[in-house]
Amino acid sequence: MMPGRVRASLRRWNDLLASRLMLVVAVFSSLLVILIIAALCFKARPILASYPLRELFSSSWQPLRGQFGFRPFIAGTLWVTVLAMIIAIPPCLLAAIYLAEYAHGRVRAIVRPLVDLLAGIPSVVYGMWGVLFVVPLVKDYLVPFAREHLSFIPLFSATNSSGYSILAGGVVLAVMVFPIIISVSEEVLRAVPQELREASLAVGATHWQTIKHVVLRRALPGIGAAIILGFSRAFGETMAVLMVVGNVAQIPSSIFDPAYPLPALIANSYGEMMSIPLYDSALLLAALILLLIILVFTILARIVLLRAMRRAR
Repeated sequence: MMPGRVRASLRRWNDLLASRLMLVVAVFSSLLVILIIAALCFKARPILASYPLRELFSSSWQPLRGQFGFRPFIAGTLWVTVLAMIIAIPPCLLAAIYLAEYAHGRVRAIVRPLVDLLAGIPSVVYGMWGVLFVVPLVKDYLVPFAREHLSFIPLFSATNSSGYSILAGGVVLAVMVFPIIISVSEEVLRAVPQELREASLAVGATHWQTIKHVVLRRALPGIGAAIILGFSRAFGETMAVLMVVGNVAQIPSSIFDPAYPLPALIANSYGEMMSIPLYDSALLLAALILLLIILVFTILARIVLLRAMRRAR
């Protein structure tokens, strides 16, 4: 039997070692983003030194002529991602509220594994589903409907009849982010203390009023974090979008236009035609732009969440 002082000393050393180890892991995780950015900056330095930023953000992408304009790819990425989030957020929040507040235990036990299963499906399977189902749906039904009833709205002008479009990519991406937003939002809603619900019901509020004014208000930061995670997943998705979005280097003006997101450009082009001067550097610059855009949107979303938390208090 070890003396009590020895055991206490060992516990303190164990606690100190564990805390230092976790500190190292946390610092390394934080520095990993900086290391990735530094590596991409180093690889993209040749094209940054050869072209002014004005030319790099132009609309002309013709590598054989030495023209590397990223504006169409940035615009395509933003169009597809924003449309996917517009489609995904309302049903995801409603599903999370139902599972957390209304669903019976048996229903929750059946639905949650199915939602989790969506997260494990490979992106190429989503892409094939998009090619076989979403693209024909857009081509045969949504495009004729838009031409007949919505042609006066520029956003819904249907000049493309192939079905490979921003709308097809947005629908596929929306389904892909469903499990992330639903799972995280449900856990956040269920984490709200039961005492708050009981206090609201005790003063005469209905169940829905309690959810709307108490539960959602308390869970708003966590729901925002779920949306940010879904946005990051959608923004960087490659294979599924590549298969359904059309891959045409142009600036879209309608949800029925084809587009060419940055991840698809990198996946399609890297490793090919590397004999073209600065082509590999341009693609690594595209990766850097993609990473920086995600970083900027994440920071802005975090600022919005902090402001929302202060107002909620």
